[in-house]
Amino acid sequence: MRIIGPSELILNPDGSIYHLNLKPEHIAPIVIFVGDQNRVERVASHFDNIEFTTQKREFKTIVGDLNGKKITVVSTGIGPDNIDIVLNEIDALVNIDLKSRTVKKDLRSLQIVRMGTSGSIQEEIPVDSIVIGKYGLGFDGVLHFYKNQGLFETELEEAFINHCKYPGEKARPYIVKGSEALANKLMSDSIFSGITATSGGFYGPQGRILRLPLQDPDMNSMIEKFNYKALRITNFEMETSVIYGLSKLLGHKAISMNAIIANRVNLTFSKDPYAAVDNMIKYSLNKLTS
Repeated sequence: MRIIGPSELILNPDGSIYHLNLKPEHIAPIVIFVGDQNRVERVASHFDNIEFTTQKREFKTIVGDLNGKKITVVSTGIGPDNIDIVLNEIDALVNIDLKSRTVKKDLRSLQIVRMGTSGSIQEEIPVDSIVIGKYGLGFDGVLHFYKNQGLFETELEEAFINHCKYPGEKARPYIVKGSEALANKLMSDSIFSGITATSGGFYGPQGRILRLPLQDPDMNSMIEKFNYKALRITNFEMETSVIYGLSKLLGHKAISMNAIIANRVNLTFSKDPYAAVDNMIKYSLNKLTS
């Protein structure tokens, strides 16, 4: 049986895991990821009871319950690299015995729901709407560091790479399917769905130009036009694909809910992004706990 060394699984003096400052009892069956640490309290404001709260760096956590269901809400910060930290540490808390430093025989599967903000890249998906990412398209390369055979939607991936003539010097894009069960639970007629694109940055990687020119100024237009068997890329953000990939590899179910606060095609931005986010939070919590 492999024993995981102290340099690989780092614990704080109180026995909590290194970055998140959490212990196994703090991880509920439903885990909500938000990027912004201030959004943790906005989610938890809907809970019936608060059981625990802590913060270390950008990672803030509140544990509580709503309608009889225990929920953990964690702020991940921004970007794929932070998701690599958060998801691995949360899985370690439920599936590794921290005392013996060995993987448990009976593994737990969590329901992980990202509640984030995003920009639409389709003109007909307006600001203040909600998008479910049925698939995550990753430009970041994080999942290529893990053994990932059978993880990716290779047919869809190849179609995208060929459509965009994606340059070989960049990390190879990958596509992972989210949890169909969670998508069905959270879906309704008012919700848009499609492929959520995850970038490794906010400016150049998402086609924004301030002072630096882009390597490929036409890439966003190509992404917008991609259509494969009625699947289109609906929105741009910075976490979904890694959440889907790591969750699937570790045996968890994950889905991404995004409040659309910008439309990149018609260059509009929500007049009240906080209201759009609150609407997405209330909608998602109601669906998850009803």
